[in-house]
Amino acid sequence: MRRLILVMLILAPVSGWGEIYRWTDASGQVHYGEQPGPGAEAIEVKPQVVERDAATRQSQERLQKVLDARQQEQAASAQKQASKAAVRNEKCSKLRQAQQDLGHGGMYFSDDANGERTFYSDQQVAAARSKIDSEIAANCQ
Repeated sequence: MRRLILVMLILAPVSGWGEIYRWTDASGQVHYGEQPGPGAEAIEVKPQVVERDAATRQSQERLQKVLDARQQEQAASAQKQASKAAVRNEKCSKLRQAQQDLGHGGMYFSDDANGERTFYSDQQVAAARSKIDSEIAANCQ
């Protein structure tokens, strides 16, 4: 039903676009109409071309510049967001890798300024796990 109504709405203006006829009656008066009179000839009606004045052209050019600027701003914003997302994804990947490494268990250490290993206590490892877990929860969800 909707399609039928839509087709009728689309075709309604088209049906009114019949030909225009011109004819001259017995008294010499010229007539125009959609229905041909006696001796009528079909005429072609061309759409009227409207020239824009200078102010209108300038206004349209300004509008186009504004639209172009807005489009460039949106593209720059999208690129900036994509860059931020890439940095965040890289950071999250490193955090998840560290979380996985700490989950394996074992002895964890760091080298001090003299090159000697300092082993972490169980509390330090638990604190590191907790810190990584909270960073993942805050930034990577």
